[in-house]
Amino acid sequence: MSTRVAVVTGSNKGIGFAIVEGLCRRFEGVVYLTSRDETRGRAAVAELNKRGLKPEYHQLDVVDRSSVARFRDHLKQQHGGIDILINNAAIANSVELYNSYEENKEIVEINYKSILLMQEYIFPLVRNNGRILNISSDCGHLSNLRNKYWIDRLSDKNLTMQDINEFVEWFLESCRTGSFKREDFADEGTIAAYRVAKVALSAATMLQQKELEARNISVNSMHPGLVRTDMTGGVGFYNAAEAAETPLYLVLDAPQSLKGAYIWYDRKVLDWYDYKADYYFKTSALQA
Repeated sequence: MSTRVAVVTGSNKGIGFAIVEGLCRRFEGVVYLTSRDETRGRAAVAELNKRGLKPEYHQLDVVDRSSVARFRDHLKQQHGGIDILINNAAIANSVELYNSYEENKEIVEINYKSILLMQEYIFPLVRNNGRILNISSDCGHLSNLRNKYWIDRLSDKNLTMQDINEFVEWFLESCRTGSFKREDFADEGTIAAYRVAKVALSAATMLQQKELEARNISVNSMHPGLVRTDMTGGVGFYNAAEAAETPLYLVLDAPQSLKGAYIWYDRKVLDWYDYKADYYFKTSALQA
């Protein structure tokens, strides 16, 4: 039987690093720590080595097609496939609550469009009965939207990737042309790009599940909670190790039948479509 393989993107620090550590302790197989910056990635591996753990390392820039393709080729050649994929790579880049068009574009690229590259190159390597977890956010729940047209379109049972991509492009175009309206989003449209990217990611998760259903692969998205990391400026109600517990549960312990779900940090499965719910991100939570 081939060796089992787990991959965590963007895992040289924060939640990703804590997930890799947890997998090294509990997963019977090879665990890949990946990072855009090789020096930081290898330093993270060295830190885990000091703790008696031995993850593999591979450079991976999730928005660089050639980098993703190289990683795909490496996994194929070395292992033939993988069993667990955790799409964790993300940036917040929102010290300010409202960002420039260029900043918004980068946030969307890394938090959402990277998933499309991973889907194209890495998803085909996931073996039958494997697990994929997309790390989303409370910004990824549909209640972050106030624009009825997009709520209805993203809620449609015949949703397509084209619908999701057009939603993302609608937002970016509104930023580029200056037609962005704060009232289209919850919380006065703060950190709108992050909301758009994570809503798109959560919606895409359900389509990815449909696509992989025949191979009994489970695909879920989750909100890890407000975690004290560099990305949150150290604000949060628990640390990265605590935040890694639910992701680890979802890829190692949860029933395989849990599929296409949007899951809260306490393992509760939420109704993603409930746009009137109080699950959206509030900037008041950042007031430490």
